[in-house]
Amino acid sequence: MSEHIAYPSNINIVNTSFLIGMPILAVTSLIYYSLNYGIGWFEPLIFVAFYLASGLSITAGYHRLFSHRTHKAAWPLKLFYALFGAAAFQNSAIKWCSDHRRHHRKTDKEEDPYSVTKGFFWAHIGWVMVDEGEEIVENVADLQEDKILAWQDRNIFLIGFLTGIMLPAVVGFALIGGIHGFLGGLVYGGFVRVVVVHHATFLINSAAHTWGTQPYSTENTSRDSPLLSFLTFGEGYHNFHHTFQADYRNGHRWYHWDPSKWLIKSASWFGLTRDLHKIPPKVIESRRMKRAFDKKTEGSEVELQTQQKFADCMAQLRSGFNELIKRRKEYKAAKLSKKSETKDSWKAIKQGHKSRIKQCKINIASAKKEFKLLVQSMKLNADTKPVTA
Repeated sequence: MSEHIAYPSNINIVNTSFLIGMPILAVTSLIYYSLNYGIGWFEPLIFVAFYLASGLSITAGYHRLFSHRTHKAAWPLKLFYALFGAAAFQNSAIKWCSDHRRHHRKTDKEEDPYSVTKGFFWAHIGWVMVDEGEEIVENVADLQEDKILAWQDRNIFLIGFLTGIMLPAVVGFALIGGIHGFLGGLVYGGFVRVVVVHHATFLINSAAHTWGTQPYSTENTSRDSPLLSFLTFGEGYHNFHHTFQADYRNGHRWYHWDPSKWLIKSASWFGLTRDLHKIPPKVIESRRMKRAFDKKTEGSEVELQTQQKFADCMAQLRSGFNELIKRRKEYKAAKLSKKSETKDSWKAIKQGHKSRIKQCKINIASAKKEFKLLVQSMKLNADTKPVTA
């Protein structure tokens, strides 16, 4: 652990001064501004606008697009991410992604740049404040070939200052006018927003590896937390993300709070994103069931009959999903050729397809129910098993 102690010789003066000085500047300027100008409709508006623009540029842009290539994006959206990602003051996309790809390859190991095993503070912010040798930029050749990202990397501090500090001040001046508008934009859209975005996104490295559940994998410290997702633009479903890194969603269910997912999906309606990759439901559910089964049987011998029942549940689940995919494709093909059918015949054909799809869903639900009963019976047997001396 000694190599991670912040000695005067290895403290990054620039990063440390910024990370400590910006909150102080944000609080003092906020107090000064509030005492002299108060708060109206403009201040929360510009804060939210720049908070969303810069925060989502990190989560949907830096993270899911650039780091993991979970989808493709048109150049206007990539430029937006480059501009407002710089405004978040978390380094260039190329350097950010280099660290993040290393984090996934070496999660919780010594080479992990922000491993939570070195402490919550280290994972949250400490790793940025300490130099551990020469900066490593690797495994990002694809990003270095991108003209937009290469331009951003060369001019990251200038772009960050203009977009993250000056732009909100100019917007405030244009909307409100005078020093009032200029300072309002500067304080709320600039200083305060930078601090909030910093610690909201930093929570992904620290809190998302500390608190929550592990429904998919225990291979690393990543955890799922719906509460944390509200603070991290949907990144709180982190155990899912570490298990299925290629999925553009972190919250894979429709009701999961994941603004980054919604942005990526809605952008596809306008041609700004495409090739959105999703892990098949059968893979997700199979992994969840296996994790639940392993958790129940951890440290105990499993009877062959129980193992067979579990295998049967898994087989039924996969079969149900495979059949569902097949039936949906058949229905889609039928809809493309329905013009050749009469109204009454198409109604009967449609009803038949929907009935078969419904049966597939019933089979999937049945597999899940059988698995739930199996887990309950295992728990009951464990509770009633006599204790031997």
